[in-house]
Amino acid sequence: MKLHIFGASGSGVTTLGQAIANRLDVPYFDSDNYFWKNTEQPFTERYNAEERNLRIIADLEKHDDWILGGSVINWGDHVFPTFDLIVFLYLPKEIRIERLKKREFERYGDQLCSDQKKLKKFENFINWASDYDDNSGIANRTLHAHEKWIAKANTKILKLVGDLTIEEKMKQILEILNEEKLLPARIKQI
Repeated sequence: MKLHIFGASGSGVTTLGQAIANRLDVPYFDSDNYFWKNTEQPFTERYNAEERNLRIIADLEKHDDWILGGSVINWGDHVFPTFDLIVFLYLPKEIRIERLKKREFERYGDQLCSDQKKLKKFENFINWASDYDDNSGIANRTLHAHEKWIAKANTKILKLVGDLTIEEKMKQILEILNEEKLLPARIKQI
């Protein structure tokens, strides 16, 4: 089972991907861990594309069943094997942005008020995340770009739209995996 879950920042990709991975006892790979270097200030230094791709390919090849979370639409045509199922999460901008603000305040707290560099980075991030729906040119990862990528995909697509619970999303995904006989071999049926 090769499951890919993606959507805008704040749509719940990581939370959902980790929940399904735990339920099915398969590894979860977050594209951010391959795109961004692990630095003191997160999300500031990128891997070069070749190194990023070699790392993700090596890790995925170690497993028959896995879940990949995050947008990889511009990583290249031959980086990933054919996905068995692609899940696209869409959440209205207002809900996503509130989630992102809450998450960032939980991470950095008072630093966002006292550290001008962190505050500026936060503001830039929120503007970038807002552009997902607006497509004004700040971000290259937009709803329009994701929809174009989905239209070209040669695999089954599940679109989950709205503020569904983790359980509701998982139920729909697991039903498809079960119906399509894509569950890991050791799991007969959910």
